[in-house]
Amino acid sequence: MSASNARRFGPFAALSQERFPWSVLFLSLLLLGLGLTVVRSMAGVDELFQRSDVDFGAHLQKVLLTAPLLLVGMSLPPRWLKQRTFLFYALAILLLLAVPLIGEERNNARRWIPTPVGFDLQPSEFAKLAVILALAKLGQSRRLQRPGEWLAPAAVVGLPMLLVAAQPDLGTSLTLVPIAFGLAFLAGASGRLLIGLVVSAAALAYCATEFEWVKEYQLRRIQTWVDTWDPTRLIELRSGPPFHVYQARVSIGNGGFAGTGLGQGMASTAAHLPERDCDSIFCVVAEEGGFLGATALVVLYLSLILLLLSHAGGQRDRYTRLVLAGIALYFAGHLFINTGVNLGLVPMTGLTLPLLSTGGSSLMVTFLALGIALGLIAREEPALDPDSFGD
Repeated sequence: MSASNARRFGPFAALSQERFPWSVLFLSLLLLGLGLTVVRSMAGVDELFQRSDVDFGAHLQKVLLTAPLLLVGMSLPPRWLKQRTFLFYALAILLLLAVPLIGEERNNARRWIPTPVGFDLQPSEFAKLAVILALAKLGQSRRLQRPGEWLAPAAVVGLPMLLVAAQPDLGTSLTLVPIAFGLAFLAGASGRLLIGLVVSAAALAYCATEFEWVKEYQLRRIQTWVDTWDPTRLIELRSGPPFHVYQARVSIGNGGFAGTGLGQGMASTAAHLPERDCDSIFCVVAEEGGFLGATALVVLYLSLILLLLSHAGGQRDRYTRLVLAGIALYFAGHLFINTGVNLGLVPMTGLTLPLLSTGGSSLMVTFLALGIALGLIAREEPALDPDSFGD
């Protein structure tokens, strides 16, 4: 096959080995391997104590089913992706609209669509990537210097936020906020304007709690978070609403400096920590790896985020630059919120730690986002944006 035919028919033919971000791929696989190791250890301890809370086989099956999306993302040319950005966004919105109709209800929330592939689909996860792509497309021609330029981006972010919050899943909907603000800043919005928006959002959040615009259980969650600031109060209420927060802090504190060792922590042996293979997996790493292990995990994540941002800064095409930055913000938002929840710095909300936690939809979106990032970096597309040749 000739070189021209290879470019025409081979989806990976345009990828440059010299430009390929091997360091990003290596860090991603390292985090994935760490997650598999920790989940396998928890499942082994469960088997020893004749429990079935953590299923490593099911997690491995989800990884194998979703990993090909890494290649799918890499195969998407920038121009093809740019032209179909709003098609992807429309699909994400349709999935969110389908949740109330065909979704499955669990714990008083309807967030999942049953599928025959071994795990249920959570459309709110896809909405995050869809918002990143859509904001990058809008940011390609907008510098967000005038009020009128904010209407379309606000609608693109606001619609999925409302649909996700209605499930109800306020925590996941709020994860779109740091992505939106970060991309707005990178697209050209002034810092003063963004600070004003943050203050306005804080005022709105205060009014929402003060006038009970949110659901009662969400208010209780915020009050529980406030109560846990006082260690004495946390201990007194440890068998009540702050149970999860208490167990998370006990696990992290039990790890000390060097950790208890793989599979030796109370989170694994006693199994008191809720969602320890998903939302609370950071606690397991912090307990079994100690301060050193938790720090190493955070450093790995920060390295991945900074590498993605560095590659974003080196792109001439504005759309590509914003997509890469948005994917970096996706990882940064999950890292901050997940660790913040488990450390008691932000109110309790269920959010995965990408590549480590179990969860099929989270893995699907993470692999797809990483594949898109790898493919965009490894291709050199011509760009004629006004700022393409700026320093």
